[in-house]
Amino acid sequence: MTAKYAIILAAGQGTRMKSKLYKVLHPVCGKPMVDHVLTEIEKNDMQEVVTIVGHGAQKVKETLGDRTEYALQAEQLGTGHAVLQAESILGQKDGMTIIACGDTPLFTAKTFEELFEYHKQKGAVATVLTAHTDNPFGYGRIIRNEIGIVEKIVEQKDATEKEAAVKEINTGVYCFDNRELFKALHGIKNDNAQGEYYLPDVMEIFQKEGKVVAAYQMKDFEESMGVNDRIALSKATKVMQRRINENLMRQGVTLIDPENTYIDIDVKVGADTVIEPGVYLKGKTVIGEDCFIGANSQIVDSVIENNVTVTSSMIEESIMHEGSDVGPNGHLRPLAEIGKNAHIGNFVEVKKAQIGENTKVGHLSYVGDATLGRNINVGCGTVFVNYDGMNKHHTNVGDYSFIGSGSNIVAPVNIADHAYVAAGSTITNDIDAHDMGIARGRQINKKGYFDKYPVADAAKKAEEKNK
Repeated sequence: MTAKYAIILAAGQGTRMKSKLYKVLHPVCGKPMVDHVLTEIEKNDMQEVVTIVGHGAQKVKETLGDRTEYALQAEQLGTGHAVLQAESILGQKDGMTIIACGDTPLFTAKTFEELFEYHKQKGAVATVLTAHTDNPFGYGRIIRNEIGIVEKIVEQKDATEKEAAVKEINTGVYCFDNRELFKALHGIKNDNAQGEYYLPDVMEIFQKEGKVVAAYQMKDFEESMGVNDRIALSKATKVMQRRINENLMRQGVTLIDPENTYIDIDVKVGADTVIEPGVYLKGKTVIGEDCFIGANSQIVDSVIENNVTVTSSMIEESIMHEGSDVGPNGHLRPLAEIGKNAHIGNFVEVKKAQIGENTKVGHLSYVGDATLGRNINVGCGTVFVNYDGMNKHHTNVGDYSFIGSGSNIVAPVNIADHAYVAAGSTITNDIDAHDMGIARGRQINKKGYFDKYPVADAAKKAEEKNK
């Protein structure tokens, strides 16, 4: 089997992005562009991958980790110069080397595989991946002779009027005989409009040596989209969103309005789940089968098990177990765990808390740093007071307990199984099983107080007028 290598070009700063973030690290559907490229390349059983870094080298390394080796292009002198930086790692190895740019996030593993196979079948020393477009401006043009053999690749700035009219473009992806590539790189020159060493110039060297140079034209030009500015970034994101959504729908997920549903590349969704418009599913989120994700919900790095209902709510780094529900307008903050068939109602916030099976937190409450058992009812307006200004403290509430509306549970405190908190109480001490905690100020009624109230005269006049 022929060994397969890859070089990813990721050294450019990307000034047209107008950003402090290096170009190849801009995300498309939850993953940096260069990560998309590496992920698809990896699917082709590569022996070795080298990423050429320059601007933001350390950040790129932190992003990709040990999935690739690295070579530094300290000075950006063109794509040919960039590839040459990998010579110390790959230069003496036999096999095929694919070269791709880190700002082309839409290429697929299938396209890379087809390029490898075409290159091998043609017995070529070099194969360029091309595409046809009606608007070739900005791309290098593929110049063929009268029988269709590739003679050279001409960059936009160096093209004649005739060459600029060619609609077959260079996608920036190549496959080479590895040894021949590095040998030819030493022969290219920088006598062009940019004063750079262009990688495509090796094609002319191979042609003059009588070696086979091939071109494989891919079917989908859209896949070759490079990202140089924010406009292109938004277009690439749209394409990726469409791919993700169409793939999920083919797997049995219902998207009511796919064009307004935003799902990251690593999100997983089970069959027969229904997702309404305006939903954002981000990061490593996993959603089970038969769920309902209501309009304008946002779920980040969370696990949603089967038969869960999320209604217009925000969920971050949390778990919702089977049959539970949240919302409308609920907020599960990191480390919230909602038990089987538990109910988190409207305007309820849960943070770093476990809510047990069948427990209900109906509305307008905050549960933080707490463990709630099974079959508990938490009344409206309850606050788990977990912060003393310096430290967070934990509260435990036992099974089958009842927390009355408007209660403040001041941590640290333990409320046992089958305990009762009277509505309007501020609980600061533990409550034993089967006991009721009540902590209210005594009610006093002041007779005739309303008559002293500043608006009393106005109220009397209004009443007389309405008689």
